[in-house]
Amino acid sequence: MDTQPAPDAQSHAPPKFVTGSLLRHILVMSGAGGVGLGAIFLSDLANIVFLSRLDDRAVLSAVGYASSILYFTISIGIGLGIAATTMVSRTLGQRRRLRAARYAVNAHIASLCAGLMAAIVIYLAIPWMLTALGASGRTHELAARYLTITTIGLPALTLAMTSASVLRAAGDARRAMNVTLYGAVVNTILDPIFIFGLDLGIEGAAWATVGARLAFLTVGLYGVVRVHRLIARPRMPTFVADLPTFTAIAVPAILTNIASPVSNAYVTAIIATHGDDAVAGWAIIGRILPVAFGAIYALSSSIGPIIGQNYGAEEGARVREAFKLALGVNVGFTLVAWIVLAILSPSLVHAFGVTGTAADLITLFNVWLAPLFAFMGALFVVNAVFNTLDYPHYATLLNWGRATIGTIPLVHLGSSLAGAQGVLTAHMAGGILFGCLAVWLCLRLFDGLLSRASPAASRAP
Repeated sequence: MDTQPAPDAQSHAPPKFVTGSLLRHILVMSGAGGVGLGAIFLSDLANIVFLSRLDDRAVLSAVGYASSILYFTISIGIGLGIAATTMVSRTLGQRRRLRAARYAVNAHIASLCAGLMAAIVIYLAIPWMLTALGASGRTHELAARYLTITTIGLPALTLAMTSASVLRAAGDARRAMNVTLYGAVVNTILDPIFIFGLDLGIEGAAWATVGARLAFLTVGLYGVVRVHRLIARPRMPTFVADLPTFTAIAVPAILTNIASPVSNAYVTAIIATHGDDAVAGWAIIGRILPVAFGAIYALSSSIGPIIGQNYGAEEGARVREAFKLALGVNVGFTLVAWIVLAILSPSLVHAFGVTGTAADLITLFNVWLAPLFAFMGALFVVNAVFNTLDYPHYATLLNWGRATIGTIPLVHLGSSLAGAQGVLTAHMAGGILFGCLAVWLCLRLFDGLLSRASPAASRAP
């Protein structure tokens, strides 16, 4: 571990996560993040419910195809946010607040540039990507219209996700939660107005999403700029100086995070061979899953700042303990979500008004496959640790292994043996091996990295 630099003159209060109960920090950050993420995913779920009232299966299928591509764009924002979290949290752990504010502003600028470039590329590639996923005819047309509108809001999304990441790095769980919570409220309010009131259908849902992303951005920037004042004046020389560090973390993190949407897109293409009903069921599961497991998604984004501050402060024992606690919390969250999904499964099928293959897939996931998400949750936690400890390439390799070796042969086998249900089962089962491998690698990393740390790293928590 590098020698700890002297703190800035303006060091302010001690970093939040280097003292106190680690379990409490994890639960508070994950709980707040879970509420925020759960709200936005719940608004996504409401979006599907509203669209299902149009009684047009092509609309649901179109959203299913579009979601695979939107998941890709969100993964870009997550990767950029990881870089911001890592740089800011570790610097705050070193009590260098002025440097943290400089990193924060340059992370925002880099995220805006990346969001603009990604929006242009995706906009131009929409027809090709939908065709590659298997969309055709009216479903292709509807999905293209939906994506054309939502892509407009991508730069605002990447900026907002970076703001939320800076707030988490500072330990402000409540305001980081509000970024997504308020946006979800805006989305849920606008959905029925645009879809039914203005009779815009699927395009109304897309414009509601754009409105929500602008709300994300407003709340996030307010927290960073006005509340925490954790953003410096933009300067080109410092941006150029910090860009290589930001890129070294962000690029592997983006590559890590786009592995999941690539995997999901491949699964979508295989499921599409079993008909629009199967795609509709897969689309609904894609909305149920993050609502049910929002706390685990939040856990993966919350553990990074906690690890980062303690690593920056050279508290090695707390780093190791935080990781083990996070794995235990992941299992607990999964069990609770599984019980709730199993109980509510018939109600969910009824709420979406689906039958046949779509209903069978939803029931299969809720009752039998949901507990397997614990292995994916473990992989998410390990990803955050690797990114924070300067080993992002480990996370990249693990995630792409999961997306290829752990997906392609299994879903083909499942498709041939049991149709769409076999595809879904194989996709979930593929996470078992890579979840276990990720935890083993992370523990090995701790054995080597933290044992070489300075004596401060061995202090008890």
